[in-house]
Amino acid sequence: MIRQQYEPFRSRLLAWYADHARQLPWRNAADPYYVWVSEIMLQQTTVQTVQGYFDRFIKAFPTIQALAEAEPDTVNRLWEGLGYYRRCTLLHKAARFIAAQYGGVFPDDYQTVRQLPGIGRYTAGAVLSIAFDQRFPILEANTLRLHARLLALRGDIRRGKANENLWKFAEAILPASGSGKINQALMDLGSIICTPKKPQCTACPAAAFCQSAKQGLQELIPEAPPKETTEYRIEAAFLIRKKKKVLLIRYPEGVRWAGLWDFPRTEAGVRLPLELPHDLTLQKKIAEMTGRKILPGRLIASCKHSVTKYRITLFFCEGLDAGKSGSPLYETRWVTAEELQQLPMNSTARKLAQTAVLML
Repeated sequence: MIRQQYEPFRSRLLAWYADHARQLPWRNAADPYYVWVSEIMLQQTTVQTVQGYFDRFIKAFPTIQALAEAEPDTVNRLWEGLGYYRRCTLLHKAARFIAAQYGGVFPDDYQTVRQLPGIGRYTAGAVLSIAFDQRFPILEANTLRLHARLLALRGDIRRGKANENLWKFAEAILPASGSGKINQALMDLGSIICTPKKPQCTACPAAAFCQSAKQGLQELIPEAPPKETTEYRIEAAFLIRKKKKVLLIRYPEGVRWAGLWDFPRTEAGVRLPLELPHDLTLQKKIAEMTGRKILPGRLIASCKHSVTKYRITLFFCEGLDAGKSGSPLYETRWVTAEELQQLPMNSTARKLAQTAVLML
C-alpha cells in the first residue's frame, strides 16, 4: 500500500521539477529504446559526456531492429571513448535477442526485461517506469546519495542492509501512477541540488523532509567507501608493420576491452624503457598472442593512463615481423591506415593509431 505521508514530498518535488528539469535528448519521446540506450550509456559516465554519444548512436541506429542488424565493429566504433565497453557488447546482444524473440519491440514485463543481457534491477526499473509508467523504483548514483541523506542513513549504502533499505524507500515514495516522472525528478534533484559536495539545501524542495539537513549531516552522508590501493604497471604495445599494413589483435570475450581492436600489448616486467623492445619474455608473450615471431625494434613513444585502480605507463615499441611462429591466441588482422580509422579501439590504442598512421 502506498503511504499517504509521501504525498507532500511528491508535490514539492514535482513543482520543482516542472521548473528545473534537465533538457535531455532521450526525454523527448517516451520510447523504451531511447530510455534503455541512455541508461546503459549513463552507467559510470556523466550526462554531459553521454549526450553527444546518444545523439550519434540513435542517428546511426534509430530502432532496436537497426541496432540488431549492425555489425559489432560498427556498433563498437560509435561507442568508442565512452569506456566500459562490455556495456556496448551486452546492449548489442540484447538488441539482437529482442529482434529475434519480440520482433524488435522492447518487452514491458519486468521478469522478461531482467533476463536481457546487461539489464539489472536499476535499468529495468528505469525503462519500465519512464517508458511504460509502471511502478518500479530506481537507484543510481544520484538517488542513492539523495535517499541516503533523506533518511540520514549511515554505512555503506551500495550493499547490504543499507542498500536494501534504500530500495524499499525508493519504492515507498512512488505514486500509483506517474512513477517515471517521479524517478526522473529524483535523479535531477540529486544531480542539480543534492550534489556530492556542498549540497544546496536552501534551494531543495525536499529539505523539510531531510533527516540529514535537520541533523547537519549533509557533508557526512553518504559515507565515502574505502579507497582502493593504487597499483602501478608498465605495459608495452608493438607496432608491427608489413608493407603498408600494421598488425592488430581483437580482444576476445572475458578480457578487458573485449571486441575491440588494439596493437599487440602486454604487461612488461622490465623497468627501463630502452630494454623493452629487447626483452625476450615480452617478445615471447607477443609471439603467443599474435602467432608471429617478433624481432626487437626501437622505442617509438609512451603515454600514461588509468584503468580502475591501475596507473599504467604504456610504451609503444617497434616490432619487426619475422614470420609465423604458431597459432595466435587472439584474432589478428593486417590493416591499412584507412582501416585503422574505422575499426573500434580503446582510447589509448586510438592515440597509438594516430602515431602509426604517420609511419605508414
